[in-house]
Amino acid sequence: MDPGDERDAPATEAARVTTANRATAPLAVRMRPRSLEEVVGQKHLLKPGSPLQVLAGADRGPAGPSSIMLWGPPGTGKTTIAHVIARGPHRKFVELSAITAGVKDVRRVMDQALTDRDLHGRTTVLFLDEIHRFTKAQQDALLPGVENRWVVLVAATTENPSFSVIAPLLSRSLLLTLQPLEPEDIGELLDRAVLDGRGLNGEVSLDPGAREHLLELCGGDARKALTGLEAAAAVALSEAAAAAGEQEPDVEPPVITVEHTTEAMDRAVLRYDRDGDQHYDVISAFIKSIRGSDVDAALHYLARMIEAGEDPRFIARRLIISASEDIGTADPTALQTAVAAAQAVQLIGMPEGRIPLAQATTLLATAPKSNASYLAINEAIADVRAGKAGPVPMHLRDAHYKGAEQLGHGKGYVYAHDAPNAVAPQQYPPDELVGRDYYRPTAYGHDRDLAARVDRLRKIIRPGT
Repeated sequence: MDPGDERDAPATEAARVTTANRATAPLAVRMRPRSLEEVVGQKHLLKPGSPLQVLAGADRGPAGPSSIMLWGPPGTGKTTIAHVIARGPHRKFVELSAITAGVKDVRRVMDQALTDRDLHGRTTVLFLDEIHRFTKAQQDALLPGVENRWVVLVAATTENPSFSVIAPLLSRSLLLTLQPLEPEDIGELLDRAVLDGRGLNGEVSLDPGAREHLLELCGGDARKALTGLEAAAAVALSEAAAAAGEQEPDVEPPVITVEHTTEAMDRAVLRYDRDGDQHYDVISAFIKSIRGSDVDAALHYLARMIEAGEDPRFIARRLIISASEDIGTADPTALQTAVAAAQAVQLIGMPEGRIPLAQATTLLATAPKSNASYLAINEAIADVRAGKAGPVPMHLRDAHYKGAEQLGHGKGYVYAHDAPNAVAPQQYPPDELVGRDYYRPTAYGHDRDLAARVDRLRKIIRPGT
């Protein structure tokens, strides 16, 4: 059968689920919405006249369907939306794997799509999951079909398309951002799955506490919630069957309890990709929480990274950077603490390494903050790049090699330890940078003492300024 024929079949036929089907197909697949009305969440994308409504055939667009990029976390409905779009009239659904498909596969789909459009009046919906895994050559092969509307490309990605999709393809597609599902959205899916004939068909009931437990553990991932529900239902049904033995089965369906959901899902899902957006978003929030002196938020993000399997050496390196960039001279021990934590992680490994990481995080978050050194080196580098790097003053030049004295090197240099307070009044920077201040201590922590000392030192070193 042509794939498009199945898409054109009546919804009641396509939705028919037998007991055998329910025994083999995963619950998340069986409960996949068949129309936009069944989609939960994403209200910002489902308004009348929206691109999704037009693509699904619910509303008429001014220029026909366009290709779209669906960007969002796992379990928020990207694949579901692609299947709903494909169920529109005169649609043919084709799915390519970003892992296994090559340029030849893409071109073959484009050629067939052009034939189907011109000869059969059928639109090909090409669903491409994880488009960020496509190479530039593979993405280039999509351009003719997308630009000439041989296909309606529905590309899904958990990565920011601005960094992972080529600009020409991105400019020819609508970018739709999917938001994490709210607990009430996933709760609606769970309730529907318990009673729906495509789902558990009322063979079990869901205890409110177990329902809440599933919502807590799924981490906003609808697919994970339904998978957990299915596993918990299997545990409940198995227990009920074992308890019944040879007796008549109970009329009331077995109840899924918290114990069943705990057995099915023993750990909450963390949305975290060590190579993707979440990697950068969470570490960014971690560092900004330390900078903002919110120790509790910093520890939360640290826990998220540890639980997601982030490389502890990466976390330790970022703590070292934060110790110098955000704390600096306000607490000179911060850098020592961060370096010690990094060394400790190297020595003892994980999971014990979480303890020195937590200690360093706590100390850095609660320490006084100063970015004076960070700003100072940035300003100095900016001046050097701008060409402000005049000759080294003659009295500071190296005078140790033969002939240096005849060149005037070192003449007039005052050895600082011979001067009162070991501070010698003489010119140190090149002529064009005399009087240029880079380091400006803050009024926090140890910087308060440094501010007064730096002011006194400059007055001695730069007499008359």
